[in-house]
Amino acid sequence: MHEPHLDRRLFLKGTVATGATLALGTAAAPTATAAPAGFPDYTYVRTLLTPSKLSYNPTGEIIFPTVRGVYDKLATRLGRYYLYYAPHDAPGGICLAYGDSLEGPFTEYPNNPIVANKWQPHYSVSHVSSPHVLWNADAKELWLYFHGENTTTRLARSTDGIHFTYDKVVLSTSMLPAGTTETSYARVFRHDLPSRGARYVMVFMLNNTTNHRDIHWGWSPDGRNWTFDQKPLIRHGDVGAVNVGGPHLLHRNNSTYVVYNKDKQSGGDIMITEVGNDFTLRNHLGVFYNSRSSAPENGRAAAPSFGTDHGVPYMIYEAGERLAGSIALARA
Repeated sequence: MHEPHLDRRLFLKGTVATGATLALGTAAAPTATAAPAGFPDYTYVRTLLTPSKLSYNPTGEIIFPTVRGVYDKLATRLGRYYLYYAPHDAPGGICLAYGDSLEGPFTEYPNNPIVANKWQPHYSVSHVSSPHVLWNADAKELWLYFHGENTTTRLARSTDGIHFTYDKVVLSTSMLPAGTTETSYARVFRHDLPSRGARYVMVFMLNNTTNHRDIHWGWSPDGRNWTFDQKPLIRHGDVGAVNVGGPHLLHRNNSTYVVYNKDKQSGGDIMITEVGNDFTLRNHLGVFYNSRSSAPENGRAAAPSFGTDHGVPYMIYEAGERLAGSIALARA
């Protein structure tokens, strides 16, 4: 099912561009309470993936979900929706689950991980994790951005969303200021910046010798070759956090926003900052999603991924303590 063009453009520019817009055949949208910048409030619905129920479960934890609608992109597919995720700790491994409804059930791909921590002759690392998958309409491929080690983000490409061909390193600590120790948890979006000759934007987490994590960003003409701002896009101290991470780009009301999570010590909520279409604004708008104290969130929600169907918004995210949680679903 294809969505009306208006719904797709109004809610999430980044989601549409990456193929994440989700068509579920849902009825008319429920009325949503206004959140910052006119975004809807989200309510937890259910857990989608729990580590203890997965066959590939080397570490008892999973993180960083990305959902992509592939029903109108892949001629041969396992389901209408592909959900990518990964354990973080060694050996990690990029994993896939698939289903015909965003609200589940999702079936674990039997040959996980689809990308492992050793890929000769390209790399051999302790772990790979944080999969973000972009539908690249120019190449008509699914492009997978993932980290391993925490210092390096890589790109692999696929025509079926399951079997990937290695491309290259796209981000590393050597590309950022001296003292940078981590550049990871990257998400990439189709976003035009004519003044920079760019058609893609990357948002990611950076750590340095102060051991406080900030959100940084970069831009690219092709999704492969990148230029990175040497200054933070969102500083942890600007929003009262020890660490911020898990960024995602959203577009609404002709402006662009970054949503991201605070560490649990700083509240564990998902926050929102308006950066504008040219990334010159820094309007910190507060809490985008307030994590609940009850299970499965237990005071922490993180690393959101988004989609919408006929105006009904959905959020898929990490719920629970870092490295001890599950993948959950919320909707407006």
